[in-house]
Amino acid sequence: MKNLIILGSGPAGLTAAVYAARAGLAPLVLDGPLPGGPLITTSHIENIPGFPDGVAGFEFIERLRRQAQKFNASFQGKSVTAFAPLPKGGGILTLDDASVLSADAVIIATGTKYRLLGVEGEKELAGHGVSYCATCDGAFYRGRHIAVVGGGDSAMEEALFLTRFASRVTVIHRRAAFRASEIMAKRVMEHPRIQIHWNAAVERLIATDGNLSGLRLRDTVSGQESTLEADALFVAVGMEPVSGPFAGFISTTEGGYLLTNGVLTELPGVFVAGNVADARYRQAVTAAGSGCQAAIEATHFLNR
Repeated sequence: MKNLIILGSGPAGLTAAVYAARAGLAPLVLDGPLPGGPLITTSHIENIPGFPDGVAGFEFIERLRRQAQKFNASFQGKSVTAFAPLPKGGGILTLDDASVLSADAVIIATGTKYRLLGVEGEKELAGHGVSYCATCDGAFYRGRHIAVVGGGDSAMEEALFLTRFASRVTVIHRRAAFRASEIMAKRVMEHPRIQIHWNAAVERLIATDGNLSGLRLRDTVSGQESTLEADALFVAVGMEPVSGPFAGFISTTEGGYLLTNGVLTELPGVFVAGNVADARYRQAVTAAGSGCQAAIEATHFLNR
């Protein structure tokens, strides 16, 4: 039995690993399906304290990972598919390879995953013109017309990044104003190679020879439909919490975020950190702070 298992390797999970490892717990970190979490797809982060010139998401995560390993944290590239709490604390974890692990204490830092549009053709065209990560796939569409759907900071960053490759970028947003921060929205609206479709919703995707060739749009005010030709669509409509394996044992919000008292749950020896419980702030620094708190609470619990 492991003393402590940390689920997730984003800022919350890795910060928890640093603190727990320094406390001598030798934690095991389960990387999850996307090691480092969605942050590794962010090309440039400007609001991490201590990085005045910004830092790439991948580099920031890699530094945290090396720091945790330095203090004797170990890693496995596995995901949790089922969870059962133990009466005295911690839980039993079933992994995606059907193996089972037990731990005296568990820190859930599984974070969030990309939200799908949920329209006709989306799943079939994933990887064939539909993507959720500009830094991963943007270079495949060099010199092409790329559409981005969304209105938050993530969508703004995707659109700006894609101008490095695209002949033009069209941002599609279902409202008449972006939800993004003022500075990000301004950069998009003033960019010469970015066009904006306001009050437009994607109804379905159009394919030609198995690849995306266009989008069927609906005007959210008039209801009128139109077709936009596009070689690629990058979906940036938000994230949803990865809380499924725990929802039957820990209370959740309507949106699926785990409900906690700080980082504490109603289960002994089970702690929560990061965006899987944070629907409000969802920042790398707040996730890291809660990872620190969860590790300290887990250390106190195990010492008792």
